[in-house]
Amino acid sequence: MIRVFLADDHTLVRQGMRRLLQDEPDIEVVGEAADSAELLSQLSQVQADVVVLDLSMPGPSGLEVLSELRKRRERPRVLVVSMHPAERFAIRALQLGAAGYLTKERAADEMVQAIRRIHQGGRYISTEVAELLAESLGEIKAPHERLSHREMAVFTRLAAGHSVTDIAQELGLSVATVYTYRARIMDKMELKSNADLTRYALEHALLD
Repeated sequence: MIRVFLADDHTLVRQGMRRLLQDEPDIEVVGEAADSAELLSQLSQVQADVVVLDLSMPGPSGLEVLSELRKRRERPRVLVVSMHPAERFAIRALQLGAAGYLTKERAADEMVQAIRRIHQGGRYISTEVAELLAESLGEIKAPHERLSHREMAVFTRLAAGHSVTDIAQELGLSVATVYTYRARIMDKMELKSNADLTRYALEHALLD
């Protein structure tokens, strides 16, 4: 039996996923979470083989959840099912440990197959994601792709207009550390102000 945990902040989406999986004889939904903190807490109490993860939930982002799960000794396989197009987050999600990436528009047709493949130890990527991976091997990275995971978390929050103090609280960092990350981001991306960060993020569709 494949034990699946559903993580999405929209109740209707979780209900739809549950209905999609409930008739499969080899799949059991063992839990649900509406935000990242709830997900991480429940995974300490519930045994799950596969987590179906939305990237845009309240609290730490799905990418941060992936990074956190990598640190755990017992960690489930993760299938990212996102509203975001593959070119936006797929490669970063796979680099952080996701075993598969689906857009929500394809989930109804491919989720069951993806869960089974991931549970067997494989990866599940669409033709679109495979093409992105192939292209990324020979391309010069865009400035934001040079950022570390933590720098990316700070960058997106700065670009969205969050204050340094708020970011420090959200990420569990000191204010001084956030300023250090900000300086690194500006240097790597060759930008000079928060307004430049926001403009860049909008141009590259990096904000929700």
